[in-house]
Amino acid sequence: MKLTALLMTSALTIGSSAAWAAPTIGQPAPDATLRDTTGTVHQISDFQGKTVVLEWTNHDCPFVKKHYESDNMQSLQRKAAENEVVWLTVISSAPGKQGHVTPEKADELTESRNAAPSAVTLDEDGSAGKMYDARTTPHMYVINPEGALVYAGGIDSIPSADPADIAKAVPHLDLAMVATAAGKEVPVASSRPYGCSIKYAD
Repeated sequence: MKLTALLMTSALTIGSSAAWAAPTIGQPAPDATLRDTTGTVHQISDFQGKTVVLEWTNHDCPFVKKHYESDNMQSLQRKAAENEVVWLTVISSAPGKQGHVTPEKADELTESRNAAPSAVTLDEDGSAGKMYDARTTPHMYVINPEGALVYAGGIDSIPSADPADIAKAVPHLDLAMVATAAGKEVPVASSRPYGCSIKYAD
């Protein structure tokens, strides 16, 4: 079985049904509490006045590897920093599940991949992920300086694990982030997320 077919059957999740309510575009973003790898607690409402990107991730997911091994995710993180956008990476894998990491391992991954988020946060109980109805890795969100959710969905428009597709895809997250940071309307406010299912606790 070709790798692409295997991934499509074993890992890909697109628009699966949610067990909890999804946040609404244009409404206040859920005020999740996130603890980063240094122990610092971040409250989403504390970032009023800034654009915020939330990135759900799982380093073992082929769809996440697509965007990290190509440097696409890191490039977006660097662009966020240049535009004074807060970028929080969120790991909601439960202990014992694929993608779960310790704070030390998360920092090691950040360094080895030359990643540049504002912080990497650990959401072991999945509370933040469920508040945002995060279903896949990656699953991306943009919050505007007024605290409203203005984008939710995929990082781009082509649901594959092939890095060659990145250049051909519509970069939904990039467009939403840059527009929001510039005080402009987001061109596409939602799209279907794609990737591996988040490994929440049962």
